[in-house]
Amino acid sequence: MPSKLDPVERTVALSALPQWSEVAGRDAIARRFVFRNFSEAWGFMSRAALVAERMDHHPEWSNVYKTVEVTLSTHDAGGVTHLDISLAKAMDAIVGE
Repeated sequence: MPSKLDPVERTVALSALPQWSEVAGRDAIARRFVFRNFSEAWGFMSRAALVAERMDHHPEWSNVYKTVEVTLSTHDAGGVTHLDISLAKAMDAIVGE
C-alpha cells in the first residue's frame, strides 16, 4: 500500500501541478476541467478511466455537461500519495497541460 506524502513531498508535488489545489477539510487534491462540450468532457473521462484502471487507482469525479470535477485521494492510505500525483499528471497530459 502506498504511503501518504509528507508535507515537503506534497508541496513539491503540487508545485508541478499548478491547476490542482488542496481540498479544504480533507487530505485530497482537486481540479475542475472545462471542455467545449459534453462530447469532449466524456472523451476525457474515457481516456482518464483507462489510465486509472491500468494504475488500479480510481478518481472521485462528476460530470455536468462540459465540466468534469475530479478529486484525488488514496483512501487506503488516508490521504494524498504518489498515486494521486501520478494520476493528476496523467489527466493533465490528456488535456495537453
